[in-house]
Amino acid sequence: MADYWGYHLILDVAGCDKNRATDPEHIRAFAKALVKEIDMIPYGEPQVVHFADHCDEKAGWTLIQLIETSNIMAHFIDANGDVYMDIFSCKPFEAEGAIDLIKKWFEPQHISSHYLTRKARQY
Repeated sequence: MADYWGYHLILDVAGCDKNRATDPEHIRAFAKALVKEIDMIPYGEPQVVHFADHCDEKAGWTLIQLIETSNIMAHFIDANGDVYMDIFSCKPFEAEGAIDLIKKWFEPQHISSHYLTRKARQY
C-alpha cells in the first residue's frame, strides 16, 4: 500500500494567450490532451462552462474533467488570461508533464506550482 492517498498539483498560471484561454473548444481539447499526458482515464467528456458573468474580473470558462482516480478542475479568466488549475488523483502522475503541456497549449508568462501529497490523519 502506498504511503500517500492522493497527489494534488495546484497551478496559478498568469498571462496566457487570451485567444486560447477564452476558447472553450481549445480548453476542451486541452483537457483531453492533459488526461493522456498524465496517464489517466477520463470519466465522461470534459465539462466547459462559462461562469461569473456578474463580475468582469472573474468571468471565464470553468473546466471540470472527472477521471477515474479523481478530477481536474480549472478556471480560465477572460479579462487577463490567468488560469487557476487543480489536478487531484489517488494515482501518482508527473507534475512536470502537466506543466509542460500548459506551457505548450496556453503560452503563459508565469506559472506558480504547488505539489502536495495527501494522507488522511490516522487515528
